[in-house]
Amino acid sequence: MKLVSSQLSVSSQWPSPQKREHPLPTTDCTLLTAHTSRNQSDFGFRPSFGLRVSAFGFRTPHPCSAFTLVEILVALGIFSLVLASIYSTWTAILRASKVGRDAAAAVQRARIAGRTIEESLVSAQSFAITQQSHPEYYSFSFENGSEAYLEFTSRLATSFPRSGKFGGFDVRRVMFSIEPSPDHGRQLVLRQRPLLMDLDKDEREHPIVLAKNVKGFKIECWDSRNNNKLDPWVDEWTRTNELPEMVKITLQLADNTHTSVVREEVTRIVSIPGMTIQPGWQPYGQRGGMPVPPPPPPPK
Repeated sequence: MKLVSSQLSVSSQWPSPQKREHPLPTTDCTLLTAHTSRNQSDFGFRPSFGLRVSAFGFRTPHPCSAFTLVEILVALGIFSLVLASIYSTWTAILRASKVGRDAAAAVQRARIAGRTIEESLVSAQSFAITQQSHPEYYSFSFENGSEAYLEFTSRLATSFPRSGKFGGFDVRRVMFSIEPSPDHGRQLVLRQRPLLMDLDKDEREHPIVLAKNVKGFKIECWDSRNNNKLDPWVDEWTRTNELPEMVKITLQLADNTHTSVVREEVTRIVSIPGMTIQPGWQPYGQRGGMPVPPPPPPPK
């Protein structure tokens, strides 16, 4: 009870040391603190609450615990290492994901390009009598190299790309070619036009891009008349007025334009079921689907 009353009296009136039953220890720290608190009380200030009264006199509170500068720097260093490891792991995951997506896209583009070329080759058409007067209509021609191309005439299905644009003109001249791409690479594009029409502006400027980052596009034809019986495949077709029996297409694709490593290589051997229609097989008045005037009467 005496302790409680002495604690309550600190805020209102400072008790004199003579009235205490247990005199306080006369240490320098205690006398200085008590003297300072008494002076503040004389001028109307409340005494400091940093000191607590106990049975043994005034005692100072325990010092507050805190981190040192060295500990803070060590903690920041460890935190930076953790952030760096998380960032490196995340970037590695992103790179691996991008590589996987690029590889899958290259495989898909190669399959689509091979399927489109195969679909057009199996419907190729050729009329010998028309090529005598208009060889540009039904000729079968190709060239290998940096500017490789493959051009022929085909009766295309309605599911062929851009068939809706040409309506009922299903017999069209198709051309697959390698051209420079906007990202300084090479790409395989498809252009087509109706048989008796020229290329329009849209086909010339905006062809269908079948594959990007093309590293190789090679065309070979099966030539049964080739003198080399061990390898009947030829990379040059001189009989443009005839359809070859089989065509082998090799397409090589890379991941990007800055690498020379071939990521995907697709080889398709397409057997052309049709053959060049000879003049004697065509009905009278028709030349590859185009009406022709009757022949002139023989001289008398």
